[in-house]
Amino acid sequence: MNFNGFTQADFDVFRIDGLDERMTALKALIRPKLEFLGDHFAGELSVLAGNEMFPHVAKHARRTVNPPNDTWVAFADNKRGYKKHPHFQIGLWESHLFIWYAVIDEAPNKAVIGSFLEKKIPYLRKNIPSEFLWSDDHRKPEATKMKDLSDEQLLHLFQRLQSVKKSEILCGVHLPREKAIQLNGPDLVTFIYDAFVKLIPLYKLS
Repeated sequence: MNFNGFTQADFDVFRIDGLDERMTALKALIRPKLEFLGDHFAGELSVLAGNEMFPHVAKHARRTVNPPNDTWVAFADNKRGYKKHPHFQIGLWESHLFIWYAVIDEAPNKAVIGSFLEKKIPYLRKNIPSEFLWSDDHRKPEATKMKDLSDEQLLHLFQRLQSVKKSEILCGVHLPREKAIQLNGPDLVTFIYDAFVKLIPLYKLS
């Protein structure tokens, strides 16, 4: 397919009422673009990460009543799934496009990752841009800029990853929908690639 970026209509999918209606629009409008990005960035991320990465487009198969408020393609070094592994995501909420490095609640080794990251805060300050965002819940659209988090708050984030069953960490970029729809396909691919390059140090730590 020719990837021309995302449009107003793509973001407006999340305003459609009803599970079936929203999923029909999501599959028609957004999923082909996520599949394109999955195929494209699996190769790019494999080179950056130094091991083979596989794309996983969200299917939302478990949903029976509530329509999804976001959707994504994830990349992990496991062909069967991504949720138990440190991974990357590209996706949409109604309000923005997101690019994440993520360790979510299903990852069995997240305590080890949290323990390692808490010792690496100075490294993270040096290697992750201060404008990048951190979140502790992939189910919520909100996130906080790194420059607005103290070392103590980052430490709390990493310690929570070790001790709280449902804890998560995500780090990356939000692109507001108004800016996202202004970028053509090649420019958006470049923007996403640049974000992944900056997130690779965090991935390699884990």
